[in-house]
Amino acid sequence: MKKWSMIFIVGLLVLLTACGNSSESSSGGKNDGDSKAQTSALDRLMKEGKVKLGVANEKPYGYKTSDGDVTGVAPEITKAVFKEMGINTVEGEVTEFGSLIPALQAGRFDVITAGMDIRPERCSEAAFGDVEIRYGEGMAVQKGNPKNLHSYEDIAKNPDVKVSIMAGANQHEFLKGLGVKDSQIETADSISSNIAAVSSGRVDATVMTEATLREAVESADQSKVEEAKPFTQPEISGESVMSYGAAVFRKEDNELREAYNAELKKLIDSGKILEIFKEFGFGEDNLPDDVTTEDRCSK
Repeated sequence: MKKWSMIFIVGLLVLLTACGNSSESSSGGKNDGDSKAQTSALDRLMKEGKVKLGVANEKPYGYKTSDGDVTGVAPEITKAVFKEMGINTVEGEVTEFGSLIPALQAGRFDVITAGMDIRPERCSEAAFGDVEIRYGEGMAVQKGNPKNLHSYEDIAKNPDVKVSIMAGANQHEFLKGLGVKDSQIETADSISSNIAAVSSGRVDATVMTEATLREAVESADQSKVEEAKPFTQPEISGESVMSYGAAVFRKEDNELREAYNAELKKLIDSGKILEIFKEFGFGEDNLPDDVTTEDRCSK
């Protein structure tokens, strides 16, 4: 009996020792994980020397060249900022506009750089950097402008008018705010698809930011589509719908966003950002004004 008691005690001691080792190992693993989790995005990017950018295919704000490079006014601003931060390798990926914030949240990108307008509903999902560009609206119509459309208000006045817009873009809210019905609105996932909807006669117009629209019309069959001129910039409740674009970060990446903002300010103050603007058809009118990110998020 004593023999079996001794065997039982020894076995119990072995089991307790194993559990203790397992617990210690698990604790060590947890501590390692916590250590990794505590490494900020800024520290990680500085150590790796590279950053992953999410870009929408919306020329001239962001697009992929025939050589496969990602460029545009927004990516080039971001590249210049990260270069000053000591991060020279930039990996850009073009995706659908509506997928940008979800992909950022999922960790697929470190930063979104698409000239994305700062809006309260977007501020609730991600953190915008300081304003780096502002821009107005534009409209393309069928050749000859048969419906005589020169403003977003003209679309609202005529319930027979159909308009195509980019999925997830600001223009949906602008049009709805001016009284355009859901039955008048179609959505598409690319600029070319929106232009094609006008060219084919399926819709009467497409609306988007002015610079994007101009680029799209120049690349389209101009025997079927043209820019609506003159065009009146929309106002909702007496306020301009001028858009204010900025880079976008995950909410927890405050240190990275603050470091980015500091270098962005230097780029603006030095006038170098205007040089980037001019490469893509923008000018002094597109420079940031007194409107801040905080203003836009609380609007």
